[in-house]
Amino acid sequence: MSRRPSPHHGPKGMAGAPAVRVLASALGTAALLATAACSGSGDGSGSQAADVAASPLAETSRAAAPHTATTSAPPRLTAAGAQAALITETDIEDSWNQVKDVGKWGDTLLIGKVDVAGFLTAKANAADCQKLLNALYDDNLLGKPSGASALRGFEQGNSRLLYQVASYDPAKLSSAQAWLKTLPVKCDQFTATDAKGGKRTVQVTQGTVPAVGDSRQDLRVVVQGTTNGEAATLTLDVAVVLVGDDAITITAGGLDGAEQQSTGQAATTGTQRLKDVLSGKTPAAGPGSR
Repeated sequence: MSRRPSPHHGPKGMAGAPAVRVLASALGTAALLATAACSGSGDGSGSQAADVAASPLAETSRAAAPHTATTSAPPRLTAAGAQAALITETDIEDSWNQVKDVGKWGDTLLIGKVDVAGFLTAKANAADCQKLLNALYDDNLLGKPSGASALRGFEQGNSRLLYQVASYDPAKLSSAQAWLKTLPVKCDQFTATDAKGGKRTVQVTQGTVPAVGDSRQDLRVVVQGTTNGEAATLTLDVAVVLVGDDAITITAGGLDGAEQQSTGQAATTGTQRLKDVLSGKTPAAGPGSR
C-alpha cells in the first residue's frame, strides 16, 4: 500500500511558497506602517516633509510662490512732483520774496583758488576744499541729478535762499553725503586767492539741521575777503536732507549773516512736502496762508 507523498518532499521551490509570500507581504506592510508612524511624529520636518516637497503639487506651489510674494517699488519722483515739493514764501515766513533768476546766482566771494601750500599735512584735502567752493558757486553740492529736479530761489535784503529737490543715483548720493560729512575736518580753515591775488579766509564748521528725513548733513561756510574794494563776510548755511533716493538741498545766507532759522524751517516744511508728494498727497499750505 503506497503512502501519500509528504509536502516536504515535493519539488524544490514549490513547497511552502504561499506561506513565504504571505509573510513577506505582512513584513512589507508593517514596514510601511512604521515609516508612516515615524514621519508623523516629532516636528514634522522629517521624511514626510521631504515627500511633500517632492510631490508635483509642491513643485507647482513653489514655482508660483515668487509671483505671490512681490514687493512694491519705491515711489518715483516725477517732474511735476518735484515742482509740487518745492517750498513757498509762506513756508519760511519772515520777509522772503521769490525770485526768478536763480540760475544766474553765484557769489563772487566763492570764486578763488585754494592755497595748497596752506595744507601742511594732508595736501589732498585742498582738492576737497576746492570742490566745495566750486560746488557752492555752481549750486551742485550733490552732483548732477539722475532724475527729476526743480529749484526755487528767495531773497531777503542781502540774503538769498536757494531750495532744490531732485532724484539722484543712490550710490552717488551716498558718496556725496559721506563727502560732506568730512568737510568740517578737512576744510576747517583754509585760504583761497582770487583772480587779482586777493586773499580770502574760509572756515567750514558743522551746522545744525532739524532731525528730519532719512538722514541729513548741515554745514556753515564763512568766507572773509573783499568785494568792490571793501571788506566783506559771506556766511552760508548749507543743509542736505535725504528722503529715499531723493534729496533736498538748501543754501541760505549772504552778507547780512547766517540764516539758520530759515534754513531749519525750509528743511522741516520741505521734507514733509516731499513725503506728501511721494505718497500721492497734496502738500499742505504754508503757515502764512492759513
